[in-house]
Amino acid sequence: MKVHEYQARQIFADHGIPVPEGETTDSIIDAADIAARFNKPVMVKAQVLVGGRGKAGGVKYAENAEAAKVLATKILGMDIKGEKVRKVMISVAADILSESYVGIILDRGTQRPVFMVSSAGGVDIEEVAAKTPEKIHKLAVDPTVGLLPFQARNLAYKLYRDIGQVRQCADILMKLYDAFWNVDASLVEINPLITTPGGDVMAIDAKINIDDNALFRRKKVAAMRDLDAENPAEVKARDADLSFVKLDGNVGCIVNGAGLAMATMDLVKMYGGDPANFLDIGGSSNPQKVVTAMEIILSDPNVRSILINIFGGITRCDDVANGIVEAFSQLKPSVPVVVRLTGTNEKEAQKILASVKLPSEDTLDDVVKKAIELAG
Repeated sequence: MKVHEYQARQIFADHGIPVPEGETTDSIIDAADIAARFNKPVMVKAQVLVGGRGKAGGVKYAENAEAAKVLATKILGMDIKGEKVRKVMISVAADILSESYVGIILDRGTQRPVFMVSSAGGVDIEEVAAKTPEKIHKLAVDPTVGLLPFQARNLAYKLYRDIGQVRQCADILMKLYDAFWNVDASLVEINPLITTPGGDVMAIDAKINIDDNALFRRKKVAAMRDLDAENPAEVKARDADLSFVKLDGNVGCIVNGAGLAMATMDLVKMYGGDPANFLDIGGSSNPQKVVTAMEIILSDPNVRSILINIFGGITRCDDVANGIVEAFSQLKPSVPVVVRLTGTNEKEAQKILASVKLPSEDTLDDVVKKAIELAG
């Protein structure tokens, strides 16, 4: 789960990381009022869950409240990489002497959080890695003990020579690790971490990605989820306890079990097709899950055929077949559907499917080839 910059900043501030004053609004009038209240130059920043805001014109400097109002008028409603700007953050503009990059990412290879710091801040870290990889310094943190003070200082010395700034940076790094840990993040970034002419070190940008699997124990963080910015089909699938990921193909897939779903999509690709989604209904035999899965698939205008592949172990094939029949009754799909049901109660399932004259296949290869053929 991604959170907006203003939410990430609040998490940083809650952990004691210095950030500029700022407020968020969806109103042009309020934007001007906020800027007037600060009575300083401000940044008007689009709040979207995609990168590239600055290049798209979504981050602008305003000298005064009137300029902030004009910029908010332009930015609110703007489309940035397919996401509509619904809110802007009005943030006090900082005087910048230098810019650095600081981030933590969960490295699945080492199974540890890894710090990355670079004196080349203010640009995409991928660009730095490609052009000047020697400027990126990394440290894998032992999660049993966390980031130790001497490690934080060593990282800070990679960025600053002034001892006062080293101490400030080390303190920020310690607090950043606490924030990473306390919200179950998979990524946190400060880009840039700046120094001011007065010698202060401050985070003027904030990015946090949260591990979805941990949201059940992070209620406050879960409440930050912006459903308007998410794919409606993925929101509906999550509410129905379905695992769904939208893809770009035209063969809709409804499968039980993540491994079987991946294998099914691999076969679709192998035989020249293109899967429209990953959708795992799980081990439940609840027919309503199949109905909801069909609704989600049919909401995608790119889908030209639907492939249902069920291997019944705990999942009963007859229950899935009842769900398919109910889905046909309620939804009356306009695209062809082909089914493979094998395993628990498969004979009963075949009899149920015969009532709606659905084409079925006995093998995984055959059902995949048929779905691709029906997709045209």
